[in-house]
This record gives sequence, structure tokens and C-alpha cells, in this order.
Amino acid sequence: MKRLLLLLICVALFATGVEAENLKTVRMTYIKPPLNVPSVVAKAQGRYEKGFKPLGLNLEYVQMESGVDQTTALAAGEMHILNALGGASLIFAASNGADVKIVGMYGVSPKAFCLYSKDKKIKSAKSLKGKTIAGPKGTNLHELLATYLTKAGMKESDVKFVSMDIVSAYSAMENGSVDCALLAGATSYAAKKAGYNLVTDGTDLVAGAIVTATSQKFYNSHKDIIKTFYRVQGETLKFIKQNKAKAIEITSQELDLTRADVANMLPLYDFHQEIRESDIKGLQKTADFLFKNKMIKNPVKIRKLILKR
Repeated sequence: MKRLLLLLICVALFATGVEAENLKTVRMTYIKPPLNVPSVVAKAQGRYEKGFKPLGLNLEYVQMESGVDQTTALAAGEMHILNALGGASLIFAASNGADVKIVGMYGVSPKAFCLYSKDKKIKSAKSLKGKTIAGPKGTNLHELLATYLTKAGMKESDVKFVSMDIVSAYSAMENGSVDCALLAGATSYAAKKAGYNLVTDGTDLVAGAIVTATSQKFYNSHKDIIKTFYRVQGETLKFIKQNKAKAIEITSQELDLTRADVANMLPLYDFHQEIRESDIKGLQKTADFLFKNKMIKNPVKIRKLILKR
């Protein structure tokens, strides 16, 4: 029995060592919308590729916008770094017991998250009663809607919520198949330019927090990778701050927007990587809200989700 136990321990240790030694490619999410300037600039300039090269590693970008898909892939070991994960998606995963940890912040942008309608008579939460609203479930936008309704003494069941991605939600609002759409970033800006009715934005409703994440397990085996990622992220943010015009140019090309559009939207975003006390409080507020409204089964403490270095 003791020999069997020893054998199992050795196999486990060997497997862990092989995993660490054989890793040749870092898999990281690449998410452009709504206006993820740091990701766009870093990819365009090959910053992470250059950062991982001294470690003998390649980089594979994976476009994966769904927060659920991201955290599921992380849990399965199919993804190593989530570079722009919505705060609500982080909390949903953590509540379900997933090994997901905050490496740092990506940014906050409450004003960039909006609820639009074609009907200009819809001006308050009360006027949403019985309306069909489209948007991505389990995201900051979903939280915006739920919080907006709750503050007015309403429930999500007072409206018909249809889950779909942002672009599809916008199209559905345009063709009249839904009354309202939860939009963000470039799509929200397009709705504004088209003259659609802004019901509300995320001010005082959501933190609009986006984080970078990995698993504690991956970090424990590959500290050098996460440290390199964090360093390159910081260098990218510094470049954007010092070369705003160039960053706007790169982003406009990648997202097929005019430079003026990007310049007008950029002030809505506060890109930063350090975890501020306000970030923790904002994310905790989201976690408490989701638990109170039975949208997650288990309570989540944000401070416990910060990566142990």
C-alpha cells in the first residue's frame, strides 16, 4: 500500500514537471471589443511575443469573447491567460468553485456600458416593464440591467431578457425584434451616432471592471510567464499614455473605426493594471449583488481571488 502511494505521488510530481518543461506555447485570449486598446496595441506591435521569446515560448492568441467560455477554457487548462475578463464572469466562475485568480486590472469603464432603445418614450426603469431587452448574459451589461431595475423596485422578471452578443443585440434593436439593447464600446457609440435613445449608462450602476486572470495552479508552475505578462502589460499601458495618437491610429485600423471615433470613446475608459481599493470595492459590490439576487449560488470574496504571489 505504501509503495502504491509512493508510486502515485511520484507519477503526479513527474506529470507536473513534464507539464512545466514541455510547455512551448502560451495561450492567451485576444478580445478587441468594445474598445480594448491595450490588447490591440500589444498584438499589433508583437509585444507579448517579444516578451515570451527569451523564455523559449511562443504565443497563441485565441479570440474568445464569452466570459463563460474563457473561464471554462482556463479551468480545462486550454487557456493560460485571460487578458480582459469581465468582472461578472470572474465572479460567476469563482462562485462555481473554479480556480480563477486576478493577476491585475485591465481597466474600468462604467460609462461605456449602456442600455439603448429606438423608442424615445422609454426614459426610466419603470417604462421597461414588459419590454424585450437583448444583451450578453452574465456580463457587466447584464448586471447593469439588473441593478437598474432593482433600484426602481423592479425585478428582472418584469422584463423579457434575451441573451445574445452585443452586435446581435444591436441588430435586433435596429430591426425591431427587441425593444432595447445592452451595448458597449464601439457598438454603443454607433447607437449614439445613429440617434437612438440612451436609457441609461453604467454610472453608479456597475463598476465596469475588467481584469486579467489566470489560475493559481498555472502561476505556481509558471511564475516567469505571468511575471512577463504583467511586465509587458505595464509597458504597453505606458506606451499608450505616451503615444496616444499612435495608439488611436492602431486601434482605429484594427476595429475599423475612424480616428475621431476612437478619440471620442477613449475618455470613457480608465486602463490600468494595479488593483486599486476602489476596484476591489466595485467588484465586491457586484459579487454581493449577484449573490443577493440569487444569480450565483455561493458568496464570493474578491480579496481571496487576487493571485497569491
